[in-house]
Amino acid sequence: MTEPTIFTRILDGKIPAEILGETDRVFALRDIAPQAPVHLLVVPKTAEYRDVVEVAEGDPALLAEMIAFAGELAKAHTEDGEFRLVFNTGANAGQTIFHVHAHVLAGGLNEKSVSA
Repeated sequence: MTEPTIFTRILDGKIPAEILGETDRVFALRDIAPQAPVHLLVVPKTAEYRDVVEVAEGDPALLAEMIAFAGELAKAHTEDGEFRLVFNTGANAGQTIFHVHAHVLAGGLNEKSVSA
């Protein structure tokens, strides 16, 4: 049995976090180590998929929902609704949490890589 991811523990109420919004299948929260003035995470409620490639192959509708939700968050948390959407895929690409999630970045982005 694998250890629950930090996102699963947040959903289970075992780790406190400010949930910014949610649907039946995804939720959003602020990144604890922001790399832009607006740095939010969109996370599926299932830990079934480790990265964006797995979710694209296994449940494209879930991926589409993640992207649409990211757009809604950007409209709510930025002045212009513009944002960058980042998925890290694999340890060598900066992924440290192997529960697929999207980084929504906006507002004076810097050029540092986005990890997690």
